[in-house]
Amino acid sequence: MAGDSRHSERPERPERATTAERAAVAALSDSFVAGLCEWIRIPSIGVDPAHLADVRRSAGWLADRLTADGWPEVEVWDEGPALPAVYACWPAQDPRAPTVLVYGHHDVQPVDPVEKWHHSPFEPQIVGDEIRGRGASDDKGQVAMHLLAVKAHLEATGQNAPGVTLKLFVEGEEESGSPHLRKLLEDRGSRLECDLVVFTDTALHERDAPTVNTGQRGVLGAEILFEGGADDVHSGRAGGAIPNPATALAKLIAALHDEDGRIQLDGFYDDVKEPSTKEREDYAALPFDEQDWLRRNGGGAQATRGEPGYTTYERLWVRPTAEVNGISGGYTGPGFKTIIPANATAKISFRLVPDQHPAKVKEQLDRFVERHTPEGITATVTIRGEGVPPYAISPDDPANAAVHRAMELAFDQPVWFARAGGSGPAALLQQKLGVPLVYLGATLPDDRVHAPNERVVVPLLLKGAEAAAHLWRMLAEAEIAKRVPR
Repeated sequence: MAGDSRHSERPERPERATTAERAAVAALSDSFVAGLCEWIRIPSIGVDPAHLADVRRSAGWLADRLTADGWPEVEVWDEGPALPAVYACWPAQDPRAPTVLVYGHHDVQPVDPVEKWHHSPFEPQIVGDEIRGRGASDDKGQVAMHLLAVKAHLEATGQNAPGVTLKLFVEGEEESGSPHLRKLLEDRGSRLECDLVVFTDTALHERDAPTVNTGQRGVLGAEILFEGGADDVHSGRAGGAIPNPATALAKLIAALHDEDGRIQLDGFYDDVKEPSTKEREDYAALPFDEQDWLRRNGGGAQATRGEPGYTTYERLWVRPTAEVNGISGGYTGPGFKTIIPANATAKISFRLVPDQHPAKVKEQLDRFVERHTPEGITATVTIRGEGVPPYAISPDDPANAAVHRAMELAFDQPVWFARAGGSGPAALLQQKLGVPLVYLGATLPDDRVHAPNERVVVPLLLKGAEAAAHLWRMLAEAEIAKRVPR
């Protein structure tokens, strides 16, 4: 790895290799764009049962494309209950070469509110250097980027098989929280065995500040129901004489944070692992303008706010959160209905960081709710699924060093390390497969994923494909170098 000096010193670059991968990507770029647009037209909305046939069609499209590209082993896993996933394998010419598994997903988010789209969500539009459409960035664009990378790698090296054994695993229900991924990994684990996982559902920091991601926060979703009785009652006949579930729940929500924004679950911070000095230095080196960040990411918020002692990036990437996602209860229609509601509900999500665990946070939440439930109120805490654990890998890990080097070759500028504030199945993949997991993606945080008018920037995808093509060559060369007698 290029250590702390990577900010000021450019590494020596093998110009011949750089030119070969870049030229190969450029030559294939038109067909890449056409193919991605074709795939985007399939509305593979995994969370909507009405689109099950489209998810199957999307998996079939990918399988057909892989076969056409020359992948010798291609399968669609559609035995249920998981939505269709695609698996492919291309063995290296050298059986001693390492095996790399690339993870992505082909299901997409719903398009609501559809009226805010500037065009049909599944009729991709090419505007300047962007492709606009649902799934363009998350995650069809990045899966297609890796398909392009393999073709460019073969073209650049002049080989008919990759330098490392490549496996591709593209699931069909990541946008649903990957509810069956654990079972799929248990049932198919032998097929997915590898030496390294490359996770491609990830983004750069900015177009002009490329980064290598080193982790994602975990997530735990909960619903808290406060019940006071069986029916709403007249507030004049019972008000002041019985507990109000909405008022009681509001007090609980208010007690969730202290005045500095720290979460008040007992023991919540006990397992939180601080980032390394090197990571904090990298975060500090990234450009940050508060008003620009708010404009692009803050949804109209007027100022940043968060846990004291940490920067905005640190609050987003390496600090845990508890956010109220919604509160409901009583009458909210036009006019007034003077009642005491029978019940009230709050939906809360926690973002977790290493070394927190969803099951432990669930226990902490149960104790917090019990402590803040007044007499006369019945509380029920419902957890959504089992939660997603956080994941992080050290910037000093050798696999991260290879990704970092490949990204600098492709982007022709210094590359920093960062993390992602969102969540994904990285920890589950790493735990079940028992190997390091690194990130290689080339989308942007403001690609409007999960929102109307999703887009992806094509030149960044092409650079990402070039970086992946470099990575396969570099991993193969590193393995060969280890075998050469000294």
